[in-house]
Amino acid sequence: MVSPSDLKPERAIRALERAGWENLGRLGKHFKLRKAGNPNILSVPFHGGKPLKPGLVRAILKKAGMEWEEFLEYYR
Repeated sequence: MVSPSDLKPERAIRALERAGWENLGRLGKHFKLRKAGNPNILSVPFHGGKPLKPGLVRAILKKAGMEWEEFLEYYR
């Protein structure tokens, strides 16, 4: 099982896209994603493939309105 400290940014972005988030592209070293019906724009950092930190993962999922288990279904 994947833990929040093992997430690769590129796979996390793909998982959010599978969950219905639209990738708005890259702005500097961050990818921006939005979803119809959700007022938040998610910003996922992409710094040379470094894994995402657990606190950041929790904050992104909170803004996305997703639980960890739901996110794992999209994270293959």
